[in-house]
Amino acid sequence: MITTDAIPAVLGHTVYDSSHNKLGKIGQVYVDETTGQPEWMTVNTGLFGTKETFVPLEPAEVQGDEVMVPFQKEQLKDAPAVDPKAGGQLSQEDEVRLYEHYGMSSGTTGTRRDAPDTVGRDTSGPTTDDAMTRSEERLRVGKETRETGRVRLRKYVVTEEEQQTVPVRKEKVRVEREPITEENIDRAASGPEISEEEHEVVLHEERPVAATETVPAERVRLSKDTEVQEETVAGQVRKERIETEGTPEDERS
Repeated sequence: MITTDAIPAVLGHTVYDSSHNKLGKIGQVYVDETTGQPEWMTVNTGLFGTKETFVPLEPAEVQGDEVMVPFQKEQLKDAPAVDPKAGGQLSQEDEVRLYEHYGMSSGTTGTRRDAPDTVGRDTSGPTTDDAMTRSEERLRVGKETRETGRVRLRKYVVTEEEQQTVPVRKEKVRVEREPITEENIDRAASGPEISEEEHEVVLHEERPVAATETVPAERVRLSKDTEVQEETVAGQVRKERIETEGTPEDERS
């Protein structure tokens, strides 16, 4: 927005619309009587720039030697005809018509426009109704999901020593002697009387043998469980408060 100090610098500058079409040069700047802030400017339009069209200053922006407004050239061409030299100020009716033409609220800037049938008046701006609105901020709490870590399964090989006890059998020789009896006398006397002879027995034994085989032992997988916990979120909120000042005369002692 163009400030009071910038008025001398923008007088005579060229105004362009939102499509950068040339609209005309700034002729005059009108200041609000209450706030002292620039509210309107007149743009010299028409053939040879002989027509002055009122354009609101609030949305205007200065870009170098150019003044940009968010309005179209046809919008200025169809603007309500207002005499810029009528007492050096705009009437409330003219301002309302101009604001409505540019699609702006008539209470956004400028001249005070008090609403009728209200008790008291607003000392900080236009009196809109008989009450003021108290607003407050509210804390809005939400949730976000973020990554806290990653878990993976990794398989590796270790070598361990294992022992098992295995029973083994071994054969040992034992010499048995039996006396000569009537039952074995025939077998004992069946050979030569005196001779040399050898007799052998083969001995056996078991030995433990270790071998390995691979067998599946178990299945392992990852799964997730969700735990719900209560956490407290704190924040600062602003709230408007309304209080009365002064004492009515009929309550004064």
